[in-house]
Amino acid sequence: MTENPRAALRAPLPFLGLACAVGVSSLYYNQPLLLEMGHTYGANAGHTGFVAVATQVGYAMGLLFFVPLGDVLERRSLLMRMYGAVAVALALSALAPSLSWLIAGSVLMGAFASVTHVVLPIAPDLVSDEQRGRAIGIVMMGLLLGILLARTFAGWLTDISSWRWVFGVAAIMNMAFVPLLWRVMPRLPPKEALRYGEAMKSLWTLYRTQPLLRESSELGALLFASFSCFWTTLTFMLYSHYGLGAGIAGTFGMVGAAGALVAPIAGRMSDKHGSRWVVAVGMALLAGSYLLLWGEELARVSTTLHMIALVVGVVVLDIGAQMTQVANQTRIFGLVPSARSRLNTVYMTVFFTGGAVGSALATIAWVRWGWNGVCVLALALIGLAGLRFAIGSPDGSGYHEPPVTIEDRMMEA
Repeated sequence: MTENPRAALRAPLPFLGLACAVGVSSLYYNQPLLLEMGHTYGANAGHTGFVAVATQVGYAMGLLFFVPLGDVLERRSLLMRMYGAVAVALALSALAPSLSWLIAGSVLMGAFASVTHVVLPIAPDLVSDEQRGRAIGIVMMGLLLGILLARTFAGWLTDISSWRWVFGVAAIMNMAFVPLLWRVMPRLPPKEALRYGEAMKSLWTLYRTQPLLRESSELGALLFASFSCFWTTLTFMLYSHYGLGAGIAGTFGMVGAAGALVAPIAGRMSDKHGSRWVVAVGMALLAGSYLLLWGEELARVSTTLHMIALVVGVVVLDIGAQMTQVANQTRIFGLVPSARSRLNTVYMTVFFTGGAVGSALATIAWVRWGWNGVCVLALALIGLAGLRFAIGSPDGSGYHEPPVTIEDRMMEA
């Protein structure tokens, strides 16, 4: 029997944002630490860069296999189990005796950190359809602050201790969050009586029958691949150009966190102007950010000018990325309300697969062509996203899609 979700759910949106921040931060601790990890294991940038890749691959796997459980199981218990599993994976990574073990631990960590996207689809259930963008924006602000501040926390703590302590402290934080979930969150029963196998089979049906889902997923993958190019290789660039370490690389996460404040604004803009308009603005900002971040000539003329360009570029990069992400998720959550976890599974699996590919390509570009190669690659990915956007649906809001059930779609198929 299906319940009225807004009558059943009482967890405040800011708490959901905190839950997203705690879960997703586990994915990004490693990015400013890759150089330190290389020193620990005697590995070069080409090898340690795949720690970030492994985390994103694990995340894509978790999104595919774990997030659909949000439509099948009681969600509070599911959240508690997954946060506990993240804590265990972080502890194993902290103790990894070799780079191979760290990569394996990173896959597990990424897989269970997909709990973030069991949390996120709860937000639209708390509000009316007309406020869906605002609700997603509030929760996404927490998620995005978690992404950005994780790098700052990791960089600073590594400067005063060791990268292993970063994962150890993060394990404690995730484990401490388990009883907090029990205290704050209500029971969250599934909205449909659905078996796991049926939920998994419906993923392809959703992707095939929802053009807006396909467009949003493919745009998200290309844009996140571009975004990942910068953060995967930033530490290498700062060290090679200026001899700067993990602490400074992490500080750029603090700079980018200022851009996270745009997430609720982007949600309101999606409600007012439509999601497609917000995606277009976000892509333009992403492209402009890389023109600032490139800055090889500035680096030769003045270190100060280059650092200013990097700071401004990071803020613009994160604003653009957040605008496109909030807008994309606003429109997909309007398609089939009873299948929001599965819609998010499809979107985020494709999205983070793009991020993993972007990190891998950026690592290769850095080794072969340096920072110039990384920036050219990022701009090329944004260009591909622009082409996909140009042939997309003229109405990207998703509000006009009829609320068709998965079972109806499967019958049509």
